[in-house]
Amino acid sequence: MRRLHLPVIFLVLGAALVAGPAGAFNQPSVNLGFTSFLDGAPPAGRGLYLTEYLQYYTADKLAGLPFDDPSVDVAVSLAQATYQSGTELFPGARWGLNFMLPQVFIDSDPLPETDSGFGDLLVGPFLQWDPIMGEKGPLMLNRIELQTIWPTGQYDEKRALNPGSNHFSFNPYWAATLFITQEVTASWRIHYLWNDTNDDPFGGADELKAGQAWHGNFTLDTAVFPKTLRVGLNGYFFDQITQTRVNGRSIDDDERVFAIGPGGVWHISPDTHLFFNIYKEYEAENRPEGERYNLRIVWHL
Repeated sequence: MRRLHLPVIFLVLGAALVAGPAGAFNQPSVNLGFTSFLDGAPPAGRGLYLTEYLQYYTADKLAGLPFDDPSVDVAVSLAQATYQSGTELFPGARWGLNFMLPQVFIDSDPLPETDSGFGDLLVGPFLQWDPIMGEKGPLMLNRIELQTIWPTGQYDEKRALNPGSNHFSFNPYWAATLFITQEVTASWRIHYLWNDTNDDPFGGADELKAGQAWHGNFTLDTAVFPKTLRVGLNGYFFDQITQTRVNGRSIDDDERVFAIGPGGVWHISPDTHLFFNIYKEYEAENRPEGERYNLRIVWHL
């Protein structure tokens, strides 16, 4: 079996998976389940972080499309470099910068025309707020990032699946961690997604502009071994809120999905952290529905 891609960006599964210039699966690949526990702040304060993500996604259901026994398999290796400054831009808010580059491997049936390679570059300046403190420790952590997705990835309009999306996207988010107690935390990352126009979509259309959406990751965890191991539930959702436009005409192909599963984080040392997540998808509309398996290791230099 050939391997396939994700995003931290769900690949443009091209316009025209059915007869006609556009069908479904037009959204770019975005962060669905890549980030999870204690997401409101870097795990070890200011400095440079290097992160490697390994994610495998598999689905045997393409919701909204009339295919018998379909399959989609995606493998992603995502490299990330993040710098957290100690300099305040606003009272209590310190600037940072984030870069991410995925490598994507794709396989799909009945869509043999697929491709693999580097995906789109993600760049995001962010503000990390100092912790809101209580008597026993932190109460809440907050960050806002103005994430952008640049069409640098491999793309061929003759292929139904591509590592790159062939259009710019603006994907800002708010990430936060709430300390219910010092042992129990809830985290979330809420994104807004705006897509520019793809001038060379698969399927013969002159242009395609995927609809706007919001999506997010969420977790609830407890410390099994304080400062060493946390386990809990992790999930994500994606909800398209405006219609996709093909050659200036709106089409009814809004994409939605919800996922949940178990996960955890192992604090190997103060500067090395391993996250692991499993997700099962439900209620998919106009996109694949399957399972996602994620490993993420973070090094603080």
